[in-house]
Amino acid sequence: MSERRGGSFFGRRKGKALRPGRRRALEEVLPPLLIDAAEPPPPDLAALFPVGVDEVRLEIGFGGGEHLLHQARAFPRAGFIGVEPFESGMAKVAAAIGDEAIRNVRLFREDATILLDWLPPESLAGIDLLFPDPWPKKRHWKRRFVNAANLDRVVRGLRPGAAFRFATDVADYAEWTREEVAKHGRLRLASESSEPWDDWPGTRYEAKAQRAGRAARYLTFRKAR
Repeated sequence: MSERRGGSFFGRRKGKALRPGRRRALEEVLPPLLIDAAEPPPPDLAALFPVGVDEVRLEIGFGGGEHLLHQARAFPRAGFIGVEPFESGMAKVAAAIGDEAIRNVRLFREDATILLDWLPPESLAGIDLLFPDPWPKKRHWKRRFVNAANLDRVVRGLRPGAAFRFATDVADYAEWTREEVAKHGRLRLASESSEPWDDWPGTRYEAKAQRAGRAARYLTFRKAR
């Protein structure tokens, strides 16, 4: 098991062998897209992108990349940073970026807490945490990403008024998140629904949860202005 810090995992995790096209995407397309947290961050995150962007948003754990890629296509004047430790998800997104010449996405394949600590304060227009590992056994709940330390990181990174969006198909993780955010005290619950956000494309994980009869919850929290 990988080393952990701040409630999530370090390192890249591998699954099944990649198809040749996705292996090429990892080797050829991905390297210039990667953010190097060993280098100082730019004062303005827009400088990370080769095209002009008006704001920068972050998605933590983008999985198969359905939501990240949809957002990048739908909002070309926004820059998107996607974090994902799994090699298969990173390869899929890198392949799509290469095929479609998407230029408003940068990627990070290490622990999300490293990136959140690296980002300049109040540099993000939004953070999405979508269907994270729920760690369903109670003795493992301390491993959930939503905790006081990581909420400190989220609040530090968000601009005033910006949203932290959270989705899960695990009822007690939704309750856990509401309680942790309320205890933390620096974000307010703006909305909660069983219906996804207007800009939601659907994901394979969400469809799998629906087939299994698990209802999803979509929560939006906002940082005070």
